[in-house]
Amino acid sequence: MDNKIKVTAFYKFIKLTPENLSAVKEQLESSAGNLGISGLIILAQEGANGTVAGSAEGLELFKIAVTEILTTKSVIFKDSWTSKNPFRRFKIKVRDEIVSLGNTDIFPDQIKNHHLTPTEWNKVLEEEDVVLIDTRNWYETAVGVFENAIDPNIKAFNEFPEYLDEANIPKEKKVLMYCTGGIRCEKALIEMQQRGYDNVYQLEGGILKYLEEYPEGKFKGECFVFDHRVSIDSNLQPSKKYHLCAHCGDPGEEKLTCSNCGALGKICSRCAQNPLLRTCSKNCSYHLAGCNPENLQNSKTLRELE
Repeated sequence: MDNKIKVTAFYKFIKLTPENLSAVKEQLESSAGNLGISGLIILAQEGANGTVAGSAEGLELFKIAVTEILTTKSVIFKDSWTSKNPFRRFKIKVRDEIVSLGNTDIFPDQIKNHHLTPTEWNKVLEEEDVVLIDTRNWYETAVGVFENAIDPNIKAFNEFPEYLDEANIPKEKKVLMYCTGGIRCEKALIEMQQRGYDNVYQLEGGILKYLEEYPEGKFKGECFVFDHRVSIDSNLQPSKKYHLCAHCGDPGEEKLTCSNCGALGKICSRCAQNPLLRTCSKNCSYHLAGCNPENLQNSKTLRELE
């Protein structure tokens, strides 16, 4: 594969005032425009969270700009490569949280809170009796997980506190948790500490950083990413297995011949159960249903890529 596009994911918890937020947004937009960067960055008064892409040279310069604009050098960037730009444009969204737990009182500070490097992570998994929790959503865990991980089967991250309340995990147990790039665990770990779990740790840099160092390690399957690559394999390469389901936006691997136009395509297994959704696109489903949207009862809007 001729990989010419570099992709990086990053986040940083740093307190921003409304005035700072506006200035940071303008500076990031200006820098991205000058360097030909595409992607999505979420900004909030608690910091920044993004995945962006561009040429190798342009992206390295944008990384420098990010650290300067956020006035911090302690940003971990998780890099990968692709032959096709996974983003159509550059966009910044301002929200209440950079990762939506539904609790703006939780703010991970600059001190690393029970982080394990990929090497430390492997050592603990091999030598200790632990509870291993995946903090991601169900459609992400369906693509790949760490061996022996508990899947909370949540639809969105803001359901994680409710899962904790019902899980009855013994407080004396050592708990390890992980997510795609680490940001969800920053808040999930504090949620657990506030509930009296003192022996809880997160994978620093998440799955993305782990695969950089251990492509043949303990993570099995692929890692879902919120862009048009859909997921990446153990070598951080864009998935050859999964496509975005045309109807719901979940990862899809079920091959089909479109019932309307005859084109080949891939959709997810859930949508494939509906005969009117066994098509290559929403448009074909619309025509297959006799141009009556009410017939498409199981169709969902394509999930926003973020």
